[in-house]
Amino acid sequence: MELDTDEEDEDEDDEEENKFEDIDFAKPLNDTIPAEPASLELNLTAHQATTSPGRGRERRKPITKEERERRIQVHQVHLLCLLCHISRRNRWCNDTKVQEALRPHLTAKTVNYLNPGANLSQFGQAESLKNGLKQAGSMWESKFEIRERGLRRALWAEDPAQLQDYEPPNDMDSCMDRKDFQDLAKKLQGSRDVGAQLYCALLRSAGVRARLVCSLQPLSFLPSAPPLPKPKKSATTPKSSQKERARDALAKYEALAESASAASPSSSATARRRLGHPNATAYSFTPVPSPPRQNRAFDTPVKIRESPYPVYWVEVLDVGHQKWQPVDPVVLHTFWKPKAFEPPITDKENCLSYVVAFEADGTARDVTRRYAKAYTAKTRRLRVENALEDGGHWWRKVMNLYRPKRHTDLDQIEDTELAGVEAREPMPRNVQDFKDHPVFALERHLRRHEVLVPGATPSGTVATGSRGPLERIFRRKDVRIAKSADKWYRLGREVKPNEIPVKWLPKRARPKNSRYDEEDAHVEDEVVGTPLYTEDQTELYEPPPVRNGRVPKNKFGNIEVYVPHMVPRGAVHIVHEHATRAALILGVDYAPALTGFEFKGRQGTAVLHGIIVASEFDEAIRDVINGLGDVQQELEDERKRLVALRMWRKLLMGLRIRERIWSGVDEEERREADRQAELDAAMANADGESDATDEFDMVVNDEDDDMAGGFLVD
Repeated sequence: MELDTDEEDEDEDDEEENKFEDIDFAKPLNDTIPAEPASLELNLTAHQATTSPGRGRERRKPITKEERERRIQVHQVHLLCLLCHISRRNRWCNDTKVQEALRPHLTAKTVNYLNPGANLSQFGQAESLKNGLKQAGSMWESKFEIRERGLRRALWAEDPAQLQDYEPPNDMDSCMDRKDFQDLAKKLQGSRDVGAQLYCALLRSAGVRARLVCSLQPLSFLPSAPPLPKPKKSATTPKSSQKERARDALAKYEALAESASAASPSSSATARRRLGHPNATAYSFTPVPSPPRQNRAFDTPVKIRESPYPVYWVEVLDVGHQKWQPVDPVVLHTFWKPKAFEPPITDKENCLSYVVAFEADGTARDVTRRYAKAYTAKTRRLRVENALEDGGHWWRKVMNLYRPKRHTDLDQIEDTELAGVEAREPMPRNVQDFKDHPVFALERHLRRHEVLVPGATPSGTVATGSRGPLERIFRRKDVRIAKSADKWYRLGREVKPNEIPVKWLPKRARPKNSRYDEEDAHVEDEVVGTPLYTEDQTELYEPPPVRNGRVPKNKFGNIEVYVPHMVPRGAVHIVHEHATRAALILGVDYAPALTGFEFKGRQGTAVLHGIIVASEFDEAIRDVINGLGDVQQELEDERKRLVALRMWRKLLMGLRIRERIWSGVDEEERREADRQAELDAAMANADGESDATDEFDMVVNDEDDDMAGGFLVD
């Protein structure tokens, strides 16, 4: 579509001469010549392409199984490194020089408040401690200055090339050793992490039992974790072009000033008349240039953009109530509010997943449940316990390194408190939070082999949206594991007669299995799907007994022994490499024991481990096994004896050859040759060559007994 437009120039009214306009001197002045009609082209297709939803959005690639395992390992190593870092900072808080530098900042009144007397009641001791912390926090807020960036969340880079030009921020924490920590204690400045650590040292210097608390920020193992932001490409302008633009702007400004000075007197009189005085035109004003504006220098610190939630803070012991309470005079400026420390999920620089508190003696405790608002529903998914089957055991093993030697009454009180906080956690409000929840479950989140018990009572309902239907919430204890009859059989159980399946799995295409699974596949193909049964619908499998020394076998000639109680009554399971050979020697009936399957590339291979024989043949077979072992040992000893004799024969033949070579040579010449041979051997060893000398370079062939290295045998 094309539109013809004409630009029309109209004379402005007299009322518009009072209007002032800001002129950008960096831009070229508009020409006064009327422009010719121009044609505009509207491209609606391009506009539609730019406004199409999801066109410019980058999709993140899903991580593979190997990448997830690697991330979990990095996550574990990062946790160990962070714990070592916090443990070291905690030791710095006990430094004598640091505490001596901080102690004078507290008044005697504040110290008395921080150490309430035992004669006060529980409420009085708590109020006294609060007053002392309030005074100490106000002092610390006014004196400590944040000038560096503290610890923040570690993020994964989407592309390795993104890390090539990565540079850490210039204002990162520069406190690297104890000496720097002591200097910052005197200057009262540093990062906010150092501020919390120095505040912990301040309270410890006043006799307060204080913990150094840190929210660990390890690399996440989840694929949905926020990535490292890509560096912004700054459009830098060359210096030469900047100078040219500045020169052009200055020239236009001078031209405009000259045109203004050459204005007519009527225009200046009109300007004087605007002053509002009737005789204003009688005065003559001499234009005085205004002084150049000077740039004011502000000595204010640069504001550091960080997460509005702290990474380090302090816990103090409320002696009256025997309870640990959080204190943060650096970031939140609050105390006694543990739920205020958790950042929102939108905070990319801070994530509360592990909170560890270190005491002055170096012991530590995991106190994440005290600060997480939804530990079971949300926080638990970010931890290693949810990533690995034995993740909880691994984390407990790590924390045992910092466990106190004695479990005191205060530790027992804190354990009860944290367990109560987890038990009082409310029901999730989001449908996604019910997935893998240890207490509650939704029917939509049940796995293929999970069912609800008959008559399960719902504990509540949750809406899937503003207009969505309500879904019933059940307890996780009402969820049962259901398996097929074959799976229960491999666990040593069989389905009771006339049991109705609790669930049917839909039929799906199966690859070609091994010959041991052909029967099961044939049975499953005859029905619509696979029936599942719960453990309550099964009973222990009792195999048919051994009769007249004959072991019952399947059509493949073996017997399934997946669990120990599947051994038939009157039979024994003998596990030995010579068991089958012993049974064949005795001529007794036996059956190979099928103990499981190994799956490689979707192909199942039977695992045979030992044999099943009648119990009356047990002693005889074991005696034969022992005899076969003795025979094998004798054969092994004979083989070693022959090898030793062959080596001795080789040595003796070499000595005989040497004696024949040196026959008729005097003793002095022989010793000189030996010294030369030793020297040659030393030089050969230095060069990495063989240790053999020239006189032993002959090779004795064991198979050629008649020649003996070129000499006749006597």
